[in-house]
Amino acid sequence: MARDVIVVGAGPVGLMTAGELKLGGVDVVVYERLPTPPRESRGASFTKRTAECFDQRGLLGRLGETEPADSHFGGVPIDLGMLAEDHYGHRGISQFRTERMLEGWVTELGVPILRGYEVTGFQETPDGVVVAVDGPDGPGEDTAGYLIGCDGGRSSIRKMAGIGFPGSDGERGFLTADVTGIDTRKRRIGENLPGGSMVMAMDLENGVTRVVVHEAGTPPRDRGSLTYPDLADAWQRLTGESIHHGQCRWISCFTDASRAAAEYRRGRVFLAGDAAHVQPPAMAQGLSVGVQDAVNLGWKLAATIKGWAPDGLLDTYHAERHPIGEQLARNARAAIELRLTGEDMDPVRGVMAELVSHQDAAEHLAGMLSGLGIRYDLGKGDHPLLGLRMPPDRELTLPDGTRTRIADLLHTGRGLLITTHSTEAQLAQNLTDRIDVVTATWTTDPDPALHTVLIRPDGYVAWTSPGTTDDLPKALDRWFGTTRRS
Repeated sequence: MARDVIVVGAGPVGLMTAGELKLGGVDVVVYERLPTPPRESRGASFTKRTAECFDQRGLLGRLGETEPADSHFGGVPIDLGMLAEDHYGHRGISQFRTERMLEGWVTELGVPILRGYEVTGFQETPDGVVVAVDGPDGPGEDTAGYLIGCDGGRSSIRKMAGIGFPGSDGERGFLTADVTGIDTRKRRIGENLPGGSMVMAMDLENGVTRVVVHEAGTPPRDRGSLTYPDLADAWQRLTGESIHHGQCRWISCFTDASRAAAEYRRGRVFLAGDAAHVQPPAMAQGLSVGVQDAVNLGWKLAATIKGWAPDGLLDTYHAERHPIGEQLARNARAAIELRLTGEDMDPVRGVMAELVSHQDAAEHLAGMLSGLGIRYDLGKGDHPLLGLRMPPDRELTLPDGTRTRIADLLHTGRGLLITTHSTEAQLAQNLTDRIDVVTATWTTDPDPALHTVLIRPDGYVAWTSPGTTDDLPKALDRWFGTTRRS
C-alpha cells in the first residue's frame, strides 16, 4: 500500500515536516541516508519565530534551558530592548539537541525514521511518486502520494527534480569547530577584525565552545583536508590567543554561498529547509527558516491528502515561502559584504548603525531576522494583525475561568477560531474536523479591538473582526473548505 508522504532527510526540517504531517492525520515516513544520528551541530541557535513554532506544538520546553540571543545585521548590533515586542532568539542550543528533541516527538506520534536508506531516484506518476531506495538490505522501491526533499544544501531530490538553484557561489571560507577545554573571551555575534577578518566564540552546552574563524583572503576549504590545528593557527594569527590545547569534537568549513531554489514545488515534489535555500552560517537563519517552511507546508499538504483542502491551497506554499527564501539569500549577501569587506565598508557601517538607532528601522530589520515581521497576503483589511502571526503568549479566559495561551491551543496542529460571539462560532460548526472553535474573552483587552480571529494551523491570522473586508464564511472557504469530507 502506498504511503501518503515520503520525507527525505532526518534533520530538524525533515523531522518537523514529518511531525506536522502526522498531526494532520497522514501516513508519513522519513528516509535518512546516514545510518546513525550525527553528533555534529551545524546550527547553534534559532530565531524568535522558530521558538514560537516549537511553542505552538508544545515542544519548546523539551529543549530545556536556553539563552536569549542578541541581534545584529552584518555585525552591526540591533538594540532589541527598544522594541515593543520581544524579538530575542535562542542561542547555545546545538543542532544535535534540537534534532533529538524533534526525533522524540515524531517517534511519539508514530512516524517511522528509517536510517541508512539513500534515495537514489524517483519517478512521478499521475497518482504519486515511485521512489528508488538503497538501504541495508539492498535496493528497493517505495511509493507515496508526495515526496519532500529536506536533504540539505546539496539536495539530491532538488537535483533529480531538475529544479534550478540560482544564487551566488561561495568565495569566502569559514572554519567552524566545537571545542572543549578552552576559556576564550566570548564573541557571541562575532567580532570584526582589520582587513575583513572575523572571529566568533559562543557557549554551547556541557563546556563546549562554538568557534568560527574567517581569515580575509581565505577561500573555501575542502572539509576532508581540514584539521583542528588549521583553525587554531588562524585563530592565533587573528587574536594572538592560542586555543591549540582544546579538544575538537567536530570541525567543518562553510562558505558564503547564498541561493534559493527556483521552485519550492514541482508537481508532487516539494523542497524545504536547506534543500530550498542556503546561506552563510554566520546569518544563523538556515535551521530557523527551514522549520518555518515545515510548519507552512505540513498542514496544507495534509489537508490536500485528507480531501478538504480548498482549490489552490497547496500552491500557497511556494507563493508564501519562496519570497522568504529569496529575501534570505539577498540579506545574507548584504550582511556578509557589510561584515567582511574591510575598512572600506566603515562609512556604510556607520550609516547602518545610525539607522538602526531609530526604532522604526530597528523594528523592520529585527522583524526580518526574527521572523516576526513576516506578513502573508491572507486577505484585505486594516487590522494590524491580519497576515501576521498571532502572538502565541496572548491569553484568553475561558467560560470556566481558566486562562490559556494561544500557543497551547495550537498544539494539535489544527486551525483555530476564537470568538467572543457565539453567532460567529456557529459559522464554523461544519468544519470542526479541522478547526477548533473557542468561545472566550481576552484576558487583557487587545488594542485595537479583536472580537473574533481565525488562525491558521501555522499560527498566522487569516481573518479578524473587526478589521477584515471579506466576511468569515469566505475566509473559512479560502483556508479550510466549506463542507465536511471523508
